[in-house]
Amino acid sequence: MDLSRLGKRIQDLRGERGMTLQDLARTSSVSVSMLSAVERGQKAATVTVLDRIASGLGISLSALIAAAADSGVIVRRAAEQDVIDEPGGWQRTILTPVVAGVNFEWIRTVLPAGCDAGWFPAYAPGSHEFVAVDSGTLRLRLGSREADLTAGDSVYFAADTRHGYANPGPGPCTYHVAAIIMRPRRQGEGSSTPVRIPARAAQQ
Repeated sequence: MDLSRLGKRIQDLRGERGMTLQDLARTSSVSVSMLSAVERGQKAATVTVLDRIASGLGISLSALIAAAADSGVIVRRAAEQDVIDEPGGWQRTILTPVVAGVNFEWIRTVLPAGCDAGWFPAYAPGSHEFVAVDSGTLRLRLGSREADLTAGDSVYFAADTRHGYANPGPGPCTYHVAAIIMRPRRQGEGSSTPVRIPARAAQQ
């Protein structure tokens, strides 16, 4: 995706609606600093952030980003990946670019020793997650069930159930989540788009 083209589209749509950055920040629940960086093409926003911006502008996510997609090949450089430091000391990196109409997200997560990343909600039917462990030990909880996975292990589960991740081991755990996360359609929206809700921080 061309970040400059996307930023210019957001800026134009905001201008057409007579909205300031502060107005859009209020309607989208995205900070002014993030909006400004996205409009200048300096920040590659996640699917969730772009969906909030689209909602703040009163349009669908697909309508927002379709005009900014420049080809069938989208490269997201390492420097453009969003690295998010979560409360509780764990970190996740959004590896995938945003693609219009594709409800997919690939995330690399690092949990320090003994860290509980908390729970994710049950997503809408049709949601799926694939998890692969690179290193350490990952405790996957699915409702009342749990399984410990070690380096090289992988698992699939239907993500329409409450699920959580924790590291019970003495060292850090690195794992990947490939997710197709669905949500109900907004009125007038042509296709479902993914929303990933950050896990609550572990209580220390």
